[in-house]
Amino acid sequence: MLWSALLLGLLGSFHCVGMCGPIAFMLPVDRSHSLRKVVQIFTYHFGRLLAYSLIGLVFGLVGKGLYLFGIQQQLSIAIGVLMIVVVLIPTRIFNKYNFSKPIYKLISKVKSALGQAMKKKSADTFLTIGFLNGFLPCGLVYMAVFGSLASASALQGSLYMFLFGLGTIPLMTSAIYLGKFLNATIKQRIQKAIPVFVVIIGLLFIIRGLGLGIPYLSPAPVVEMVKGDMDCE
Repeated sequence: MLWSALLLGLLGSFHCVGMCGPIAFMLPVDRSHSLRKVVQIFTYHFGRLLAYSLIGLVFGLVGKGLYLFGIQQQLSIAIGVLMIVVVLIPTRIFNKYNFSKPIYKLISKVKSALGQAMKKKSADTFLTIGFLNGFLPCGLVYMAVFGSLASASALQGSLYMFLFGLGTIPLMTSAIYLGKFLNATIKQRIQKAIPVFVVIIGLLFIIRGLGLGIPYLSPAPVVEMVKGDMDCE
């Protein structure tokens, strides 16, 4: 399922440009020195990937704990259903019951620290901006977090979020260099395509959890595989 993280990042980056684009546009990069600018942008992206990887690590560990209770298949189905439900819920209702509201104070501190970092041009400025950017609330990041949770592994969860972040780099980098280069019509079409793709990923997680015995896509539960091996003997 790791490929879905990369694709989610690639397609979802159009959404990221809309949400995090202002941060990218305002990065205090050295526009007079091409090589330095590239290094600064790379450092910014590295900070984001580091934040995403840490988030994936934490939720991967949570998923691993659930896996040890023997509910990995059910977890995968639940995550898939949750992805689809979140996409289908009208935005106004989601915003009303947004689960990030209880941590608004923490988010406010992150935004404040981000604002302070944007005013500096020290060696660690771009790493700090990228790292803090990774912790800002975002619907697509939540989708990727669901995927890392379903991975049931700290390493796989971290890798899932890393690949998601990696997928956002091409367009986010283009936004830094070119600014708002897409017209409103193209953006609107892409925004409409993102929920469809999220639903497809959700369906894949559901199929995976059903344990239909399809190699790579929906492997049979471990218990059934062991039982089958014993029958063969």
